[in-house]
Amino acid sequence: MTTDYGAIHDLIREVPKGEAASYGMIASLLPGVGPRQVARAMRSAPKDLKWYRIVTASGAPADHSGAEEQRRRLKKEGVSFKKNGAVDWAQCRWKGPTQKWIEKTGMDIEEVMEVIAGWKR
Repeated sequence: MTTDYGAIHDLIREVPKGEAASYGMIASLLPGVGPRQVARAMRSAPKDLKWYRIVTASGAPADHSGAEEQRRRLKKEGVSFKKNGAVDWAQCRWKGPTQKWIEKTGMDIEEVMEVIAGWKR
């Protein structure tokens, strides 16, 4: 059975250069999706998807063979890291999807803002 990860991929495309999001942040904006499903979607990501902008909730790249490449690409885009190697969420946390994405999905802007407000600071 194949799963259509298009909605996940579309949301990942919303994370701009210089920012990072966690698997959980992406999942929180998609009804019925969890962080592990986001991780699975990453494995089937189209070549143009900026997969490296998605990290674990701690801010660290996921433990996989591409972790060093992920860190290198994020640094190249201007994402800053703390001494412990985690993304500096205070500086580089994704601010959320664009108005265009919200309108396209039919989500309520207030609901989206509530979800974003719940992301750890």
